[in-house]
Parts: sequence; C-alpha cells; structure tokens
Amino acid sequence: MYKAKINITLRKSILDPKGKAAHHALHNLGLKDVNGVRIGKFIEMDIQAESDKEAYELAETACSKLLANEVMEDYQIRIEKN
Repeated sequence: MYKAKINITLRKSILDPKGKAAHHALHNLGLKDVNGVRIGKFIEMDIQAESDKEAYELAETACSKLLANEVMEDYQIRIEKN
C-alpha cells in the first residue's frame, strides 16, 4: 500500500483571486511582511500497487484525468510507502 500526496497549484501565469484576497486580509491583520500568497489544493490518496512507480503512475493518471486542470494548474506528486 502506498500513499500519494499531491499538491495542486495554479500556474504562475494564472491570476489567483483567492490568494489575492488572503494576501489583502493578512496585510489588514498587520502581517505586512507576507507576500505572494497563492492558494492551492492538497490531496492524499491511498493506492494499492505493486511498486512506487506503479503508484506514481496511478496518481498521475488521476491528476491528469480528474483532479487537476492541466491548462491552468500544475501538480507535484510524492509517493510514500504505507
């Protein structure tokens, strides 16, 4: 059994209104040194696979077919043995 940990973020060229709102709110709270806030998604999946390579491929398929919009988002996958 493997655990896939997936971070999905908007591409740098895409405007991030949630990140902009969070940045503004943090500044209003007095956190003036916080810059460049971007909001993304974190997903964990338990995967039954024979190898970490197979688990990675399954997670990548899940991202490309459903979890991430590859036109607007990038994703990083980390596989851990469970």
